[in-house]
Amino acid sequence: MAETVVFAVCAVGAVASGAAVFVVDSMARATFALLASFLFAAVPLLLLELSYLGVLVILMMVMEMMVMVVFMIMYMMNPAGLMPMSMVHNKAGSLAVAAVTFAVLAAGVFLVPWPAREGSPPADPTRQLAEAIMGPHMLVMMLVGMVLFATMVASVVLSTPRGRYDRYGDDLKRTRPDDPIGGGLGR
Repeated sequence: MAETVVFAVCAVGAVASGAAVFVVDSMARATFALLASFLFAAVPLLLLELSYLGVLVILMMVMEMMVMVVFMIMYMMNPAGLMPMSMVHNKAGSLAVAAVTFAVLAAGVFLVPWPAREGSPPADPTRQLAEAIMGPHMLVMMLVGMVLFATMVASVVLSTPRGRYDRYGDDLKRTRPDDPIGGGLGR
């Protein structure tokens, strides 16, 4: 009974937060709404006792959305994407594409001849799935993670050629920043 309630809450939460992606008026809010939707979708995996896959989805989605927010803050003209803006472009066209895609996928559920199961399921399907996903690619995934982290650090360093220590001195006690060009907020 408790699992059914948790599943129902997660289902409603996933749909509601997924819809919020298109309702909110900033990219940062849409990103966090999308993160909430993915987290709600990951909880049923934990209910199915697929702990590895559920935790993997949660960690991947949190990291992915955080990377998106970091790049959004660094590179968007709209800082942090917090200024109101429309999150939907070409509403009629995107609605038509979404409806057609849904219809094709829904028809595929009923029209595709799904293969019948052969053999018996493995004793530990979670381990089999984890080895199938990560086993031979673990080194590649670790290297990709390091490269991604190095890219994020390099992007931050390159986007801020003058940090606060350059502007306010080594002890950060300068009252006015030492900027080569005057102006800015409050000056």
